[in-house]
This record gives sequence, C-alpha cells and structure tokens, in this order.
Amino acid sequence: MFQLSFNHVLILSVVLRIGFFLFGLYQDKYMTVKYTDIDYVVFSDAACYVYNGESPYKRETYRYTPLLSWILTPNCWSEQTYSFGKFIFMFSDLITGYIISKLLQISKTSKISHSKALILSSIWLLNPMVITISTRGSSESVLTVMIMASVYFLMKDNIFISALWMGLAIHFKIYPIIYLTAIAYYLSNKSKPFINIPILNLLNVKNIQFILVSLSVFSILNAMMYYFYGYEFLFESYLYHLVRIDHRHNFSIYNVLLYYKSSITTPPSFQDIEKFAFIPQLFISAVAIPLVFAQRDIISSLFLQTFAFVTFNKVITSQYFIWFLIFLPHFLSQSSLTSKKFAAKGIFLLILWIISQGSWLYFAYQLEFLGISTFDHGLFYASIFFFLSNCYILGQFINSL
Repeated sequence: MFQLSFNHVLILSVVLRIGFFLFGLYQDKYMTVKYTDIDYVVFSDAACYVYNGESPYKRETYRYTPLLSWILTPNCWSEQTYSFGKFIFMFSDLITGYIISKLLQISKTSKISHSKALILSSIWLLNPMVITISTRGSSESVLTVMIMASVYFLMKDNIFISALWMGLAIHFKIYPIIYLTAIAYYLSNKSKPFINIPILNLLNVKNIQFILVSLSVFSILNAMMYYFYGYEFLFESYLYHLVRIDHRHNFSIYNVLLYYKSSITTPPSFQDIEKFAFIPQLFISAVAIPLVFAQRDIISSLFLQTFAFVTFNKVITSQYFIWFLIFLPHFLSQSSLTSKKFAAKGIFLLILWIISQGSWLYFAYQLEFLGISTFDHGLFYASIFFFLSNCYILGQFINSL
C-alpha cells in the first residue's frame, strides 16, 4: 500500500512552486493585473543601483537592509536573470518548510504520529498563501530561514550558532528582537544562574553567550552598512518604521486613523499615535506572553508572541501572516484545538480568521478598484472586526495550551 512520506510532500511542494512561478510569468506578460509583487520591483531596482555602484536607497520606498539588495544583484545582469530573486525566495521557502518538519521531529514536547507530522508540515509546504507570497517576489522567506535556523539550533542546544542566526535575522528585519526575552526566559533554566534572585537569575552562561553573540552580529552588520550608506541606512531600515504612516493594503485597526493623518497638513493632537502604537504591542508580545509561556514551550511562545505582534501592529499586510505561520505547525502539535474534542472550535477559529480578512478585502476592493470611498464605514468597521477577531483567536490559542 502506498504510504505518503515527507519526500513526497517536498516534491509536491517544489512542483507547486514551479507551477505558481510559471503562471506568474504568463500573468505578468498577458494580463492587466500583474502577478509580481510591487515589492519585488522595488528590490530589483535597488539591486540595480547597487550593481551600478550606487546606494539602494536611491530607489524610493526601499526600506530594507542593503544586504537584500546585494543578494539580488543578479536580477540586473540581464532580462533572463530578472527572476533570480524569486528563485532565492522559493528556495528559502522550501528550506523553511524542511526546518519546520525537523523541529516537529526533534521537539521534546511534540510526540506526534508520522501522518500528523506530515499534515502539520504541509501547513507551510503546501499552503497556497505561502507559495503565492514567495513566488510573487516577497523576501519574507529569507527571513523565515534565519529565524527557524536559530530556533532549530536553540533546540539542539547549540547556543552560538543559534545566536548567529538570530543576530542576522534582527539585522534583516528588526521585529525578531521581541524573541530575545522569550529566549532569555527559556535559557534561564538551562544553566546555573550567577545570582539566584528574581530577574537577575536570568544571567547565566548560556544567556550571556546568546545575547553577546546575537547583538555582536547585529552591531557588526549595522556598522558595516552605516559605513557604506550612513544615516540613510539607519533611517530607512529602522527609524522610518517608528513614524511610518501606511494606509494602503493595511488590515490594522490604525488604518483609517493613519489615512486621515496623512491628509492633514497641520499637526493634529494625536500626531504621535504611530509612535505610541508600539507600547501595547511590545508589552504584550515581548514581555507578557514570554513571561508566561517561554519556559513551558519556547516555540509555542514564539508563535503567540508573533501573532500578538502582528495583531497589534499599526501596519498589517498579508505578508506579515508568514511571520507566525512558521511556528503554527509546532503550536498545533501542542494545542488541544487539534484534538477530536475541540476540533470544531479550531475549525470555527479558522473560518473566523478567513471571514474577518474577507470582509476587509471586500471593502478594500471597492475602494481601490471601483473608486468607492469606504473609509468611513465599511473599511473602518472591517478593520475593527478583524482586530477583535484576532484578539479573540489569540485568547483561544492561549487557552488551548
């Protein structure tokens, strides 16, 4: 009797990505609405500036580490190599899926059957949304490889290598810094503390090694980029995100507020809302959740942290869902939501998440494609519905552990 193996799932995932990629080429050439993400155009333009010896930040809206533009310079060699970056993203996508499957195998808290492990791995490897995002040219999969490699080596108790990957991930995109508190709590039980006093007992050999190595990698890379590109690098890669006002394609509850602020020429009384938005977000994702869950199950803690971080972020796009999807397979292996008793609740949460997105996309479509102003009614209420739905789902996730 034929038995499905991980290799079969991996081969199918490769075929699907190739299929999506080829369809994207067809759509870009023959259809009005293009398949390739506008971000990929931005990445490629920035890479061409680098290829010609100039700053990637000459490309307007390029707000990423120069490292990404360096990696993608082959995009500029010829018309035939323009898709080089997409192959990098698809390959990274597959590596992420492979690491996810390995973590399901080595996790001490995850004792699951072979068939369940395949199903959970498929949540990433065979997920149409994941495949679409990487094949359209989003760079998120490069980041997910770094994060999952760090988690994998952390589980293997290889602190040095884990910290190297985490330092690289934080440089690549700043948000993984929220994981440092969870890792600190997790490692506090892995070796004898120097001082056995609350808070200070976090200080042990492994914790200090992890923090020093990860921050050293982060600092060295930042110093190198600052040497080449100066303050422009710091502002565009990091500081800009403190004051950014994105109101297009933004699921966030802050969306309509940011839209109105962007149209006001005189500073309103709430002029710094985009800065204050980080306060509840960081408290919940970087302090409260790891304090409760990190020592119990570090990977589930990372999932809950990331889900909360995205939910409370002032800018949310579909690409951000990738950030917590990398931890979802492990979380589901621990959650009661996958048991027969609570399966109906798990299905309800999935449907709620899809409907809350769909309602927002419906009004966004009316706004952007039909020219119907939906900011004051449909889109505003859809943003609230999406936010409250995610808060409820987060609460159910927490209760299921």
